[in-house]
Amino acid sequence: MQRQFEDLLLGSIELFCLAAELESFTVAANAAGVTPAAVSRSVARLEKRLGAQLFVRTTRQIRLTDLGRRYFEQCRSALSQLADAEREATGQQTTPAGVLRLSMPTPYGHYRVLPLISEFRARYPEVTLEMHLSNRNIDFADEGFDLAIRGRAPRDSGLIARKLEDSELVVVASPAYLIAAGKLETPDDLLNHECVQFELPSTGRNIPWQFNQDGDTIEITTRGGYGSSGDALGGVTLARHGAGIFQTYRFIVQQDLADGTLSEVLTPYGGCSRPFILLYPHGRHLSSRVRSFVDFLMEKLGE
Repeated sequence: MQRQFEDLLLGSIELFCLAAELESFTVAANAAGVTPAAVSRSVARLEKRLGAQLFVRTTRQIRLTDLGRRYFEQCRSALSQLADAEREATGQQTTPAGVLRLSMPTPYGHYRVLPLISEFRARYPEVTLEMHLSNRNIDFADEGFDLAIRGRAPRDSGLIARKLEDSELVVVASPAYLIAAGKLETPDDLLNHECVQFELPSTGRNIPWQFNQDGDTIEITTRGGYGSSGDALGGVTLARHGAGIFQTYRFIVQQDLADGTLSEVLTPYGGCSRPFILLYPHGRHLSSRVRSFVDFLMEKLGE
């Protein structure tokens, strides 16, 4: 195999990543034990090789360009894999270590995953977690993520999918709204109610509500003057304050139902659920830190 990277280039990539992480040539130079000029030369060497600008420089700060951000994410992932390979080859990878990047939906992160993180780090204190909470779909290759949790199986055959759990859906409203509201006995009655909408980021459409009727799952397209997108917790907040009715996951409103802030409605038609799935690229070497986190989540949440 023909060589593509000389030692000097790999060193330049390391210094570039350090400068990107620390957002300063000077701080990166101090951390690496070199001069700021050496860091600057390394970045310039990479920019010349790529024919593109990696940083926007001012007298006070540096900032990655859009291309620089994508290049940084992939370089950081590659360097991490090289370090893992070396530790494994030398028998040093007995303890998981390094940075693990995870993307997950906001509600599932807040209520299901984040409460477990301290326990994971107590087991593996040398693993550093970077957690991205968002409902948008991420690109593993461009953004350098190790794992992602999403609410549906991927179409991408290049991803491995492992189901964590099926999460039950409930329909809720505040007691104040229900006192003033009209008849609400069947899903069809929702057409005469204020239903808080949530827009699915991947489609740009409002999510239909699901109900169990005579053993079958049916979908109802609801209507309402309140809408939210990006974060389903916005719909829960609106429901708490009497804006209308909202369908969400039971794990989000469990405490609200217990203390009476929200009331569950249409319970005879409940029981529907949606899955949460753990995703990672097929064929990628899983470092010990990634394997340990996958095993941990499957132990705690997996069915």
